[in-house]
Amino acid sequence: MEQTQTRVYQYKFVNSISNIDSLVWNTFFGSSHPFTRHEYLSALEMSRCVSTETGWTPMHLMVMDGDNIIALMPLYLKSHSWGEYVFDWAWAEAYERHNIDYYPKLVSSVPFTPTTGRRIGIDPRLPKHDQQHLIDGIQTYLSQTVMKQGWSSWHCLFTNTEQHVQFAQAGGMDRVGCQFHWHNQNYADFNDFLSTLTSRKRKNITKERISARQQLQFRFIDGDKASAEQWQNFVRCYQNTYLKRSGHKGYLSAAFFEQIAAKMGSMIRLLLIENSDAQLVASALYFVSDTHLYGRYWGALTECDHVHFEACYYQGIEYAIANKLSVFDAGAQGEHKVARGFRPVKTTSSHFVAHEGFNDAIGAFCQQEQAHIDIYIQQMCEQLPYKSIDNT
Repeated sequence: MEQTQTRVYQYKFVNSISNIDSLVWNTFFGSSHPFTRHEYLSALEMSRCVSTETGWTPMHLMVMDGDNIIALMPLYLKSHSWGEYVFDWAWAEAYERHNIDYYPKLVSSVPFTPTTGRRIGIDPRLPKHDQQHLIDGIQTYLSQTVMKQGWSSWHCLFTNTEQHVQFAQAGGMDRVGCQFHWHNQNYADFNDFLSTLTSRKRKNITKERISARQQLQFRFIDGDKASAEQWQNFVRCYQNTYLKRSGHKGYLSAAFFEQIAAKMGSMIRLLLIENSDAQLVASALYFVSDTHLYGRYWGALTECDHVHFEACYYQGIEYAIANKLSVFDAGAQGEHKVARGFRPVKTTSSHFVAHEGFNDAIGAFCQQEQAHIDIYIQQMCEQLPYKSIDNT
């Protein structure tokens, strides 16, 4: 019987995504998901939002089979844990208490973007039965690199289900979290969606919408059709709200937004919120894929009743229904979404911790955390506002 020869891959770190062909990258990751597109990640680097100075040193992984690229992975050497949304501050503090460095660490994610997706882009010509061997090799190589360099760990955040299972089979440590997504049940319009809710919740949403829209106009515009002034006004809203909430103007600069407007505007929807004098008072930024709507950033120049709910939830639901999108992901966290029809969804990540003692302790923590999150998700399901008893 002829034996199948195990492939031996070669690995290379690339210090800028601009050194990787955009067509190859987008082919491997698929063109629909906006945040793993070359244009998005390139804009983060070109605008210097992602750089060594900001604590995100690009170290993208390229996997070779001879002269051929077969896989790519967004990867960063991190000197902090900001902008990740899979919170490991307690791990870092535990390291510090034992006088061990937690940073730097390796992280595969989309910076500042807590959305689930593929973290390894694979040549579509690679047979499915070879993919587990590929991911086994990546897991081993990155784990060995972490130990060789004296780094604490490596983390793969917000993996999709398929790749999360593959990382787990390769020996990755599981961690779960929870977000809230809205699911389109082929609704005809917003009122059709409302009709599925209990009377009290339906009345609350209607009241909030009336309050928000009394003296304001809401309209979507495609990112590639928005004027430079409209983009600048959005950035003002974004920075103003971040400044009030966090004391800084946000992780993302005007230069970043200028670049995504120019490079991938067709995948962006700007929500403009104007008063009766046609003056912008608030704005929100959405992205679209073939199946999903993603609500990412919003900001306001003035305080208005219930505008946040209208801009970030109800307008998105309405847009998803009108454009037959299956899922509306309005961003991380937010239990208040449940009362507005967003269902709890489990998120996953994979981790490798070099220190044996901390690996055991963190592994035990992740198992306990998963049990708590399972209970939490069930509790949130019981609070869903739908009339029918399908809240599981």
